[in-house]
Amino acid sequence: MTAFNSVRFRVKPGSEDEFIELFSSAARNFEGLRKMALIKSGDGAFFSIGEWDTFQHMVAARPKMLGNLDRFRHTLQQLEGGYTDAVSGETVFETDGRSSGRSV
Repeated sequence: MTAFNSVRFRVKPGSEDEFIELFSSAARNFEGLRKMALIKSGDGAFFSIGEWDTFQHMVAARPKMLGNLDRFRHTLQQLEGGYTDAVSGETVFETDGRSSGRSV
């Protein structure tokens, strides 16, 4: 079953360009990763979204994803509980935007 993860970041003032460069150049050869995007959602606020073939693929990639985080952690402000706010789970509903969608 398809899975998604989302990670929220707060970048230190003056570090946005470095963060984007380091995030964008990090290895993404994770088995089962369909696509990933980085979105700027405000002044210093970003989040990433990953789409995975299965939840297990995502779980297996976590050590490599943490390695990527170590490359740019110095550009991040601390949030409550750490440097990121991450959530993930299996898909229960999806739509392609042209239909009313379907439960999976």
